[in-house]
Amino acid sequence: MDRRRFIINSAAFSAGSLCAPSLNLGASLAMRYSFLSNRPAIGERTFRSAAVDTLITRLKTEILDKELYWMFENCFPNTLDTTVDFEHINGKPDTFIITGDIDAMWLRDSTAQVWPYMSLLNEDVKLKDLVKGLVNRQVKCVLLDPYANSFYKDKTRESYWASDMPAPIDGVHERKWEIDSLCYVVRLSYGYYLETGDTSFMDDAWDEAMRLIVSTFKTEQRYHGESPYRFARKTTAMIDAPIFNGSGRPMKPNGLICSMFRPSDDATLYPFLIPSNLFAVQSLRQLSKLYEQLKGDNEFAAICANFAQEVEDAIQQFGIVEHPVHGRIYAYEVDGFGNALFMDDANVPSLMSLAYLGVHKSTDELYKRTRSFLLSDSNPYYLKGKFAEGQASPHTGKEKIWPMGIILRAMTSTDREEIKYCLRMLKSTHAGTGFMHEAFHKDNPADYNRSWFAWANTLFGELILKVYKEYPEILKEKLDE
Repeated sequence: MDRRRFIINSAAFSAGSLCAPSLNLGASLAMRYSFLSNRPAIGERTFRSAAVDTLITRLKTEILDKELYWMFENCFPNTLDTTVDFEHINGKPDTFIITGDIDAMWLRDSTAQVWPYMSLLNEDVKLKDLVKGLVNRQVKCVLLDPYANSFYKDKTRESYWASDMPAPIDGVHERKWEIDSLCYVVRLSYGYYLETGDTSFMDDAWDEAMRLIVSTFKTEQRYHGESPYRFARKTTAMIDAPIFNGSGRPMKPNGLICSMFRPSDDATLYPFLIPSNLFAVQSLRQLSKLYEQLKGDNEFAAICANFAQEVEDAIQQFGIVEHPVHGRIYAYEVDGFGNALFMDDANVPSLMSLAYLGVHKSTDELYKRTRSFLLSDSNPYYLKGKFAEGQASPHTGKEKIWPMGIILRAMTSTDREEIKYCLRMLKSTHAGTGFMHEAFHKDNPADYNRSWFAWANTLFGELILKVYKEYPEILKEKLDE
């Protein structure tokens, strides 16, 4: 499908629905709309998976709430429907996946966008090739620039952010150093292998990229002085670049890895971003297993395992801090001098998402205490409004809630009523579009960011699948009652 047309069509649906004379955005749309699919016509979809389409059809009889099913039908396949550029290059599958309304591929977003389809890979050869192709493409990106967060398919294309200092090389969209970008590359490789048993992606280029990831992490521990990384931008957005000529605030080396940016693409306040360091521990241990069990490289496997333990020990010492109300919980960011930031961001990795990523179980006491803080008025970015309450992000200001935050709250909950509450909020805040957005105003869901945000859409589909597998009775209820 023409990607620009997808945005226009989605926006037109939204505008038409919001102009309806008596539409109450907080109420169910069931009496107002017939819930016709908002998916592109079959011939306009960028990729088709029989396994995905079969699953969507199957859940139609499992989800009693028509509006909720309509949202699932629109959102779950959105990545495949609208963002995929798939081909074979030199005999190898190659998959480029844009984030949605920005014509570039983020390492983080692209992994997250296909993650809900992983359990279907053995049912659909085409889908399996798509994910393998994304592994191959991410390897090319890492080798092009391990500090970059987003890329173009055309390696000769000049960056939209060419005025950044230093300017990104051609083929790089943006060069914001985020630990999680490289973690997501490992997550995809490891997840693909676990699902399929296929190791053919582990070629020389993949090996070079993985070693570069570990080397970059080690450099960013900054034991031996300043990093070679800098990032400066001409902007009035104060969170769009680190201070001190793009080098960030002072930090005291302690084993943690510096991240100049958060998963939101906002600059960190303190350089040691705890959820991203926890993600790095997980990624290093996954790499250790791959190299030990599949490549027989015990030396590099040990390097990864020891590195993971070093970072974990530092998290235990510096990343868990006494909060005056909630006790010992994870800080969001620290600097090694004893300063800590208590907040969270709706993007993944976040403190809330640790149970989703598998870093913690939802029942772990440390995670439970941290989660209690996150859902309280002690968290400066937990907002309550007329239509919803949930995680926000400095990326979108002080008044906008992220659907992604509500989704992750539901995905990390073991409480049926809390899950239902989250589903009701998601139903009442999509502003008649049937899609998730980046953020919406806490008192007016019609005021939202990004009509086409494929990660949030697909994550919503992943939530519905999780509820279907673990709490199927919830989907048999009318959520408005």
